[in-house]
Amino acid sequence: MSHATTAEDLFEDLQALPATERGKFFLLLESQAFRDDNFTHEQVFGHLADELFTVQEAAEYLEMSVPNFRRYVRRGQITPVQTVGRNQMFATRPLKAFKRALNSRRQPAG
Repeated sequence: MSHATTAEDLFEDLQALPATERGKFFLLLESQAFRDDNFTHEQVFGHLADELFTVQEAAEYLEMSVPNFRRYVRRGQITPVQTVGRNQMFATRPLKAFKRALNSRRQPAG
């Protein structure tokens, strides 16, 4: 009869391992555990295609501070698609295009 290992059991077993063996375990995990899980961007984020982002969420997605994000909005470089009260909402597709443009400008020439 086989025994199903719980997450708690595995965690206790990992804690009991010597440090060198723990290191080997994590190297194995990194290199082999999820190598067949090569998901596309669409598979991971496709469900967000029609979602609206708040200022905070949009800034986080663009990997910038909220004040910096608001500067782009004031300049008209990013446009909210909806305003609910005082809250601006931003569509995913324009944010994705803006992020691509930012990343292309950040790439070193050469």
